[in-house]
Amino acid sequence: MPELSVVIIAQDSEQRAVLQVLVEGTSVARVVETCASYPAVVSDPVLRRVQSAHPEVVLVDVPSDHHALALRAIEVIHQEMSGAAVFAVGSMAQPQIIVSAMRSGAREFIERPTTTTDLLEAFVRLTTAQRKVDREGPRGKVFTVVNAKGGSGATTVAVNLALALQSAHGHTALVDIAPLGHAALHMNLKPPFTVADAIRNLHRLDSSLLESFMTRHNGGLQLLAGATTPVLVEPATAEFARLFDLLVGHFRYVVVDASSRVDATTRLVCNLSETVLLVAYADVASLWSATRIQQYLGETGARDRVRLVLNRFRKIAGFSEADAEAAAGAKLLWKIPNQYFAVSAAIDRGVPLMQQTYSEIARSFTGLAACLTENDIDVKRKAWSLFKTV
Repeated sequence: MPELSVVIIAQDSEQRAVLQVLVEGTSVARVVETCASYPAVVSDPVLRRVQSAHPEVVLVDVPSDHHALALRAIEVIHQEMSGAAVFAVGSMAQPQIIVSAMRSGAREFIERPTTTTDLLEAFVRLTTAQRKVDREGPRGKVFTVVNAKGGSGATTVAVNLALALQSAHGHTALVDIAPLGHAALHMNLKPPFTVADAIRNLHRLDSSLLESFMTRHNGGLQLLAGATTPVLVEPATAEFARLFDLLVGHFRYVVVDASSRVDATTRLVCNLSETVLLVAYADVASLWSATRIQQYLGETGARDRVRLVLNRFRKIAGFSEADAEAAAGAKLLWKIPNQYFAVSAAIDRGVPLMQQTYSEIARSFTGLAACLTENDIDVKRKAWSLFKTV
């Protein structure tokens, strides 16, 4: 592994000194500059100092009592130094700061107090991911599917959307974080491992070990299964953040079945998502619930990514799509036709709707997958290619 150049930014002099010793102790990185203040604007002299050092990693300390300045610095550095990876160092006990740091552009969020091992693992993940990017392209996208209320069909949507993405693009994962996972049943799979197993092994998790915890469907889709029994103690949100950092480095698309789970973990995953699909029926109770779920997710910044998916849709006289959007407080993305008996039979047999290629509802999921990926550069390039390549 080549030696990485690192800049450290921390207001506290003791923390700067500790971080420098830890970085040097990894034996794979060296400190090329330290700064005692956070750059707040593009014209800030501190930013120019950081840029002139040409670092591959910028380590930003995020103190609990002055986190706003650090988060702004991460945003500025990320915008102005696209070639450098920003690592945030802060308390894992504050999940919303973790989310804000990652949304601002931090690639890693490392526990404070930090250890040499923590930094070494982060540096290794960075170089591994860089090699993968050079070989295969940018990091993957996350699409999270959430029920407006119980039984709205989030798992059906998640399973068939994931299969549609796998069929069209490959390299797709389905992750079941529901309180009680049903995705495996929909595909007639019997996973030996679950999300909990992956999280228990985060300290040594790499791409190969991650795949060993996943169950492959015959169409190539890989499932990280949900809990088979109710869990008494849930993993920390920070652990989910680290798991998803690895997932998007390994897969092109990651579909998350949150089902009816509504908690801090769901909010964190939604904040890491490209799009959040809020699945509802076109009835009063479902749309009323959709409003509340959308407001809850929006409290941490996911509001702009929430899109309404109307399941079992049928036209209702006097009720328009605009009425549904107004009632749910979210823009309508897609409508899935009402084929209740076909859906029930598919679940009972463990044969997903996407395997019924010529059905109307299968075509609907194919269209949803195309809608979500239509702006991806490589998808556009493929669509306009004159000759197909193998």
